Amino acid sequence: MRRVWTPRRTLQLSLAIVAFLLFSITWKEAAGLALLILCLELFVLPQTGVGLRRGEETGQIESSVLLCSFALLVLVLIFRRNLDVVAAAWALFTVGDVMAGAAGEAWGIHALPFNPRKSWEGFAAFIVFGGAAALLLLLWVQSSRLNLKAFLLCAAAGVAGALVESLPIRLDDNITVPVICGCFIFCAGLITRASFDYNLPYLGIRTILAISVSLAFALAAWGLRQITLSGAVAGSFLCVAVYLGYGYKSFLILLSFFVLGTAATRLGYEKKRQRGIAERRRGARGWREAVGNILAPAFFSILVITTPYQGAFLMALVAALAEAAGDTVASETGKWVSSQARLITTFKAVPAGEEGGISLAGTASGFAASALVVALGYGLGMYAGWRVLAVLLAAFAGNLADSFIGATLERRGLITNSIVNFIGTGLAGALALVAGLYH
Repeated sequence: MRRVWTPRRTLQLSLAIVAFLLFSITWKEAAGLALLILCLELFVLPQTGVGLRRGEETGQIESSVLLCSFALLVLVLIFRRNLDVVAAAWALFTVGDVMAGAAGEAWGIHALPFNPRKSWEGFAAFIVFGGAAALLLLLWVQSSRLNLKAFLLCAAAGVAGALVESLPIRLDDNITVPVICGCFIFCAGLITRASFDYNLPYLGIRTILAISVSLAFALAAWGLRQITLSGAVAGSFLCVAVYLGYGYKSFLILLSFFVLGTAATRLGYEKKRQRGIAERRRGARGWREAVGNILAPAFFSILVITTPYQGAFLMALVAALAEAAGDTVASETGKWVSSQARLITTFKAVPAGEEGGISLAGTASGFAASALVVALGYGLGMYAGWRVLAVLLAAFAGNLADSFIGATLERRGLITNSIVNFIGTGLAGALALVAGLYH
């Protein structure tokens, strides 16, 4: 059996102890503590000769160890008003990641279907140990007793963290797992029984309509060859979640994204095909595209009916779908209008369709598409006043982030386009949510 317990894992696991201090310090002190840990790892530990690389090379620190501590700083800055979220997300990752790796190496014999390099044993260890650590630290910082809501919240966060940690991507999960889990814990922590009970009388007929409309929509799109069979299956489930949020109004927002994206894909398709940059299957989207574009909006939509912050999550829902529409239209229009684009990071000329490439025509059309979706949300009474501009700006910021991540990470093969889409929609929704919650 391989020796699965290494100095690197010991260090990472010991960092979970830091979370206990969040009970009695301010966010500024917590940020200073995170910086202190980073300095110790950069300048002190290398002098001890302790091997912290996977290959047991002495005197060097693996970048993932530094990113692990950097993640604490990021969490504190994002959730400075909610240090209980920081503690739970930090403990979930540090403990869950270490135990998943150790269990996978020691006993992992059953590979995950979506990532053969990971095992079900490691997956389960992440959920059990990471979820338990998150629960302990959440209750510690909140000074509360064990309760069903906290247990379910941390169990669900454990599953979410295990899924993110197991994704077959090359991007270091020392940042993605804690940040995504932190966002999940914060949002899901806003769920209240009173909010669900208030909306319960409306959910009976709405659920029936959601399933019926989603199935009809998915079958029609599949029949018209706008999506693949896998896209129809995944899309129908996500569509149900979106419909439940605000009934036919939230469905119309989703439909506007689909119509705009499909029209832009079809526009000049033959010309794009001749250039070799057209979407495969004549633009029919599969389950990866469906999940990448609609998972975040579906999550926000469920929180519309389960939290007291309906208005803020409606803003997040529309911003996420507006970003998805803007991204698709910008990309497809840019590829049709010109054979050349500019890389967003350097403005160097690149072929149209290149990850991170932008053009004036594409950016303008994408912004217009986002504006149409946002205007539809306003017309449906989902928000009003300054919130219209906040949602539009959040969607546009998500589009810019999408292009930047495409230019820096996707071009290097670290993540896939579907992951980029998820990050873009999630960021747009998060920005709109912050505006709705705190302004």
